[in-house]
Amino acid sequence: MNKFLKEFKDRGFFFQCTDENELSNLLDNKKIKAYIGFDCTAESLHVGSLLQIMCLKLLQNHGHQPIVLLGGGTTRIGDPSGKDKTRKILTEKEINRNSKNIEKILKKFLSTKDKKTKPIFVNNFKWLKNLNYISFLRDIGKHFTINKMLTFDSVKTRLDREQSLSYMEFNYMILQAYDFLELNKKEKCALQIGGSDQWGNIVNGVDLIKRYSSNQAYGLTTPLITLASGAKMGKTETGAIWLDKKFLSSYDYWQFWRNTDDRDVIKFLKFFTDLKVEEIENLKNNNINELKILLANKTTEMLHGKDEAKKAENIARETFSDNSSGSNLPSIKIKENLINKEFNIIDLIILSKLEKSKSEIRRLIKGNAIKINNEVINDERFVINKKLFNENYCKLSIGKKRHLKIELS
Repeated sequence: MNKFLKEFKDRGFFFQCTDENELSNLLDNKKIKAYIGFDCTAESLHVGSLLQIMCLKLLQNHGHQPIVLLGGGTTRIGDPSGKDKTRKILTEKEINRNSKNIEKILKKFLSTKDKKTKPIFVNNFKWLKNLNYISFLRDIGKHFTINKMLTFDSVKTRLDREQSLSYMEFNYMILQAYDFLELNKKEKCALQIGGSDQWGNIVNGVDLIKRYSSNQAYGLTTPLITLASGAKMGKTETGAIWLDKKFLSSYDYWQFWRNTDDRDVIKFLKFFTDLKVEEIENLKNNNINELKILLANKTTEMLHGKDEAKKAENIARETFSDNSSGSNLPSIKIKENLINKEFNIIDLIILSKLEKSKSEIRRLIKGNAIKINNEVINDERFVINKKLFNENYCKLSIGKKRHLKIELS
């Protein structure tokens, strides 16, 4: 088996391939270009996109050249895959902003040093914006049958649930197939990689290229990642785990990985770090908490750099020490004039956004899970006073894992 495909499988990336044997032979004989598309629906990607990014890194590591397609055009339509309803349509200004920011994020993961493997960034708005509808139907639309399009999960699921599917969304799979055709023509792109929910769209592209130009192209998909708990990867109780520091601090990013379920640690070391698979296998019997710290350091280092990863680890060590002051913790500022006889512990926690529900906060207080400056607060009417703010800040803790520095301004 080709070395790239072998590592792709060893790391757990592999789900489906349109023709594994042919692709393996191609990869053995030449270096290729392969692409993954990212629609620009938000200003930042989150960890739900990280497996696709790691696929691009793996391509580079094996001497192949990744193409990053930014969906400036398809974002204006909306991919129905895995969606229950039509996606919100963004303005051109929003899409352009999102596209630029996503490119910056991807450049943190992908090397630009080698001309032969540095990523090629393209935006499909460039070729989709001026399409002539009649010509497109005649030249491209004739290769698609409604019969087959209705069998793909992205369409079938919505129709089976009797949820509306607009004609605009129905056309998404044709546009994605056309993207692959354009990249095949202009960049000699031979492979598209995507999540398992993109299988139908990818197969359409492979078929279109063969019918339109007789070229052979391939599709490769990755599995849907679910946590050992059954939850979907990328979301927590406090929201999405963003890859942009503007939306999530490097400490919170580090902490997300540090809190990985014991059952997911080895799998995530293979998925989300550059550590060799053999090295990870040899670490299996190590202390689980040491492995979690290794995972947190490697993932944070990749996105935010070594200094930020080390800083986050040091903050965490201080935070979890019972006598720590919390001076290096992530912080929020509150106005000093809020501190009065009516401002209590529940008000402070709501303001900190560590918890939203007053009833849940009361439950935590009864369970001795709330601390101010490492002292347990067991009265829900506990008043916050200025004496608690040594050097103008205090440390708020909820349980063992959530800590915040509250500063007066």
